[in-house]
Amino acid sequence: MSHQRIPTELNNWLEQYKQYQPNDFEMVYDHWVQQHFRNINPNVRKAFFSKLDAWFFHTHAFLQGTSYQYEARERILTVGRIFSTRIERIEDMNNELTVEQLTYIAEQQMTRGRFYSFAQGGLTGAGGWLFLGIDYPLMMLMNIRAIQLIGLTFGHEMNHPYEMMISLKVFHAATLPKRLRVTAWNELMDEVKRKEHPYIFSGEDQLTDEAWLEQPVKQCFKSLFILMFRKKLIQGLPFISIAIGAYSNYHLTKQVTEFAMKFYQYRHLMEQEGEQ
Repeated sequence: MSHQRIPTELNNWLEQYKQYQPNDFEMVYDHWVQQHFRNINPNVRKAFFSKLDAWFFHTHAFLQGTSYQYEARERILTVGRIFSTRIERIEDMNNELTVEQLTYIAEQQMTRGRFYSFAQGGLTGAGGWLFLGIDYPLMMLMNIRAIQLIGLTFGHEMNHPYEMMISLKVFHAATLPKRLRVTAWNELMDEVKRKEHPYIFSGEDQLTDEAWLEQPVKQCFKSLFILMFRKKLIQGLPFISIAIGAYSNYHLTKQVTEFAMKFYQYRHLMEQEGEQ
């Protein structure tokens, strides 16, 4: 992997978002959402998104306290020490390894996360109401965890308040509609550039809003399609429902992990240039 390959890939990836133009359906949908949310009491709307944000904060904190997360953290350090014996803690990953080496390790986390999402989506398509009911919360949890592991790989401790907010902002941006991601990306870059304290986040702490709700709406349609095809059995199994669940969950995790990877790559390169 040449030294210029990753910066070139990053620029090409960003360019596709900058050149993206929303179609008529997306514009009509935006107008419909804005119109309906204007009719909701502002206090009710604020309370709803506040509780939704709180759920994401608690989910992030819960993941940080699990033994599974600790094991993954140690596994990342073990792989990092293959490249450099001077690595003793997570912060050393950022200082001791090149962006190519960090990308190689992060890609292992991405592959593992996508496989888990694929398997979980297949179970949702094959299972009953219980699997369908917990599908979306579980998917959000798995994708937040995937971002945490990518961030850890690039040398950022996810249990610090600043890094927690940044990782959740990355999650929010990655799950936005494609037409809105470039704006969210620019906001993330501005936040990283004006970082005032290594541990304290001083920016806007609101995550979800009306625009973000397009992702849950897509989830509702996925669940509806799974229910529609659940009785279409092939050799006793609902293969169409399984395929819908597996592909949908895999596609979402691929989208989230790719965005997270690009963000932490760009951040690493930007920090390295700042130190030179």
